[in-house]
Amino acid sequence: MRQILPLADPGPEPDLAQLYAYPAGGTAWVRANMVASADGAAAIDGRSGGLAGAADHLVFGLLRAMADVILVGAGTVRAEAYRPARVAQRWAGLRAGRPPSPPIAVVTRSLELDPAGPLLTGAPAHSRTIVITTQAAPARRKADLASDAEVIIAGQDHVDLSAAIGALAAAGYRRILTEGGPHLLGEIAGAGLLDELCLTVSPLLAGTGAGRIIRAVGPLAGPDGTGRGRLSLAHVLEDQGNLLCRYLVSAPPAG
Repeated sequence: MRQILPLADPGPEPDLAQLYAYPAGGTAWVRANMVASADGAAAIDGRSGGLAGAADHLVFGLLRAMADVILVGAGTVRAEAYRPARVAQRWAGLRAGRPPSPPIAVVTRSLELDPAGPLLTGAPAHSRTIVITTQAAPARRKADLASDAEVIIAGQDHVDLSAAIGALAAAGYRRILTEGGPHLLGEIAGAGLLDELCLTVSPLLAGTGAGRIIRAVGPLAGPDGTGRGRLSLAHVLEDQGNLLCRYLVSAPPAG
């Protein structure tokens, strides 16, 4: 793996933990990690795993180790067969002073989750799965899930992501990593809650049919390129044709 932006002297591999360090401070920081093909597809055969190479897997594990909590939509949980997160030994030192692994937090309005599935029943006591739902969600399902998960109510009929992220931060989960899917990422970006996007561009062509990494209810950037969709490029790494890009969300210019 080599760093191609900003330009770095050839030598040892980049210090990934330093390159992806969260900013200092006590406020919540929402980082998204996604992968896409060279022609913009977010998945192959309905799953993102077919796009990921060795470098992407490496950074995927690093970002999970650095996060306090991993935020995902229920559709992604089902499509990708989510299980509790595990931290590789090489990144274990990044968890100093925190539980050995971060919990998964699932955003779901309908609570269509398997209460007997491994994501809920297999989570360790130090990182119980978190379910973020609404006041109007079925009470019976809430009760079923609450036996193995922490349940957060954020919103009446729709999940209020600002309230959800506020609740996570208040519970000590300030370094928030979201892995999508596209609907959740679109809602986060549309609400102005996204701080950073880590995007791996895979050297593959997927063709038609696959969706993009984000689905938004409206445009995120104005015709002049400003707005919530404006990004600034922090760094680019390259490995066997894969480009690992880190973008920061830029606020619109003053005035």
